[in-house]
Amino acid sequence: MGICWSLLKPHRSHEISISSPPRKPLKPHEDRSILGKEYVDLKETYHIGKELGRGQFGVTYLCTEKANGLNYACKSIPKKKLVTIKEMDDMRREIMLLQHLTGQPNIVEFKGAYEDETRVHLVMELCSGGELFDRIIKRGSYSEKEAAKIGRQIVNVVHACHFMGVMHRDLKPENFLMVSQDEDAPLKATDFGLSVFIEEGKSYSEIVGSPYYVAPEVLRRRYGKEIDVWSAGVILYILLSGVPPFWGENERSIFKAILEGSLDLHSPPWSSISPSAKDLISKMLTRNPKKRITADKALEHPWLKEDGEASESPMDSAVLIRMKQFRAMNKLKKLAMKVIAENLESTEEIQGLKQMFNNMDTDGSGSITYEELKAGLSKLGSRLVDSEIRQLLEAADVDKNGTIDYIEFITATMHRHKLDKEENLRKAFQFFDKDNSGLITRDELKNAMTQYGMGDEATIDEVLDDVDTDKDGTINYEEFVAMMRKGTVETREHVKIQLD
Repeated sequence: MGICWSLLKPHRSHEISISSPPRKPLKPHEDRSILGKEYVDLKETYHIGKELGRGQFGVTYLCTEKANGLNYACKSIPKKKLVTIKEMDDMRREIMLLQHLTGQPNIVEFKGAYEDETRVHLVMELCSGGELFDRIIKRGSYSEKEAAKIGRQIVNVVHACHFMGVMHRDLKPENFLMVSQDEDAPLKATDFGLSVFIEEGKSYSEIVGSPYYVAPEVLRRRYGKEIDVWSAGVILYILLSGVPPFWGENERSIFKAILEGSLDLHSPPWSSISPSAKDLISKMLTRNPKKRITADKALEHPWLKEDGEASESPMDSAVLIRMKQFRAMNKLKKLAMKVIAENLESTEEIQGLKQMFNNMDTDGSGSITYEELKAGLSKLGSRLVDSEIRQLLEAADVDKNGTIDYIEFITATMHRHKLDKEENLRKAFQFFDKDNSGLITRDELKNAMTQYGMGDEATIDEVLDDVDTDKDGTINYEEFVAMMRKGTVETREHVKIQLD
């Protein structure tokens, strides 16, 4: 079957053309800030190198951090291309999603978002091995063992996203990069421009995605997170056969095949492919989303398991990394994080964390028990002994009632980018500085911490010794901010916090 590869990899927007809404220009205003933060000169922190790629909205460059010589990829988006309110909101949402998901295996590590007068810059992990799409073009098809190895990573991305309350909505081979040029280099998902935080009970109607990979219920304008499993199934089908499961000469005929065509698992090369592989693909490409296999069940399918068994390689999830990091904080910082968590106003901003909490709180009691925490971390690929899990629970359990409630969970797992926002830090400081003197005194510190059973003299001495750098017996705002922003890197490569 001849394939129109330009349809597989369109050069235009990822959003399917038949749904494109009319563009409403942004009204002119003085403040063109996208991120709501002070403008920075990226060149003060990074050396900007050669161009790595060019897309519809921006250009990606190699950049090197001056302080340590580490290389990253920097995607620079001209603000003049963000001409509508929706485009600006979408940019902010993509940044929130990258911050929320960073630390998950097979998802690109996010370094940070920066802004100057003309551009927004997204700095992230450098993946130098090129797109999975290009490897598929070069290879044609993969052996079952190779396809299963890639398929595990793709389905793991879907599972991690869904567990963390995110629907990707545009899974396709060009949105996965190989970490290096090595043949067996791991995959990283990179593009979350169409992704959204999942809202409980909401049915989505916006038609987004790419030809060949879009699920039938998207075309019917009523869908949920199951669409990501379908797209992953299409990629797996292409890996094994070299062609998409539903094909056409143009978008209209592709969509007709997706909606009405039959899944071919009989024509060559399918006669030589194992029944187990065909069983998984048929379950992932089940048209009824309610009957379609879920990502977590797909990971348990015999064909996706390495050598018939789940891989024994432990992978720290973003949740575990953040809980380990929270455990290592001094008690003042833990309380300040709780204050920030209690004051988060953006429902979208914490939607993913809410979904994660609900996924762990399996009995719907409003709190996470030891057993639920153990099961939840296990589902995310973490393998910890009982004593390590108990240490994490005790660290997150600020009120010491033996379980982790919703605010405690948000406190322990929210991304540290919340500490970039001045308003969050101000609110947290004012919680302790009751008399608005600009200083947190020993008495104020003790009174606030006593509410949570932390007000003993030894703890107060420990906090002051750690934070009061000028040794005047108080904590000023600058000292407080320095404490809050210290050690906020969350990547697996840079954070090496060990449990005792």
